[in-house]
Amino acid sequence: MKNVIYENIKTLLYALIIAVFIRSIFIQPFYIPSSSMEPNLLVGDRLFVTKYSYGYSKHSFPFSPNFSNERFFSKNPNQGDLVVFKTPADNRTDYIKRLIGMPGDEIQFKNGEIYINDKIILRKKVDISYSIRCGNFSLKTNTFVETLPNGVEHLATYNIENSLQNTKKFKVPENHYFLMGDNRDCSKDSRFLEDVGYVNKINLVGKAKIIFFSNDTIKGSLMKVWNLHKSLRFERTFQKLK
Repeated sequence: MKNVIYENIKTLLYALIIAVFIRSIFIQPFYIPSSSMEPNLLVGDRLFVTKYSYGYSKHSFPFSPNFSNERFFSKNPNQGDLVVFKTPADNRTDYIKRLIGMPGDEIQFKNGEIYINDKIILRKKVDISYSIRCGNFSLKTNTFVETLPNGVEHLATYNIENSLQNTKKFKVPENHYFLMGDNRDCSKDSRFLEDVGYVNKINLVGKAKIIFFSNDTIKGSLMKVWNLHKSLRFERTFQKLK
């Protein structure tokens, strides 16, 4: 009997070690809890985040053990990447935003449009209607296809009324990045220096690659299996992210 218990404990321990290894080195699941990345990522989306995309730091591992302030096998992210990172405010909370500014870039909003290094970001309004949320509220928004300087395109939404029109010029420090939510007027991001600010490369966790599961949290909960079929977003399952 003791041998059976011992073997079961050993099997569970091995399984735990393997799970931690996979989560630390290869992929990590990530849940979208807010509307800051709409219309591209929706509340209830569950993603796979690749840990190897940018190399490894202490934040690649569970509980962010403070063994080093270096990044190993470091790879630079690209403008337009969907990046999961530990927010600099507490170095614990995971955020996901789009990388807009590289080290040395100057970012500024003028009359509701983004300028990078004093050049306006190209954008084209789209006629597709999206139901955009901000917390428990629905927003009236304009949606644009924005083109970053490296040619990466993505959707971004702006409030029709009370949009963030003008900001100071943000100068991205060395080894840091400037990230923003695609739901421009409902996102706590690098524009808010005390809450998020510039993100050090050490804080990068990984790159969002694919949606593996999605359910509409308004229509139903995973805990309420009897109406789960009403909330599942089958069309988003295994959707690759740009």
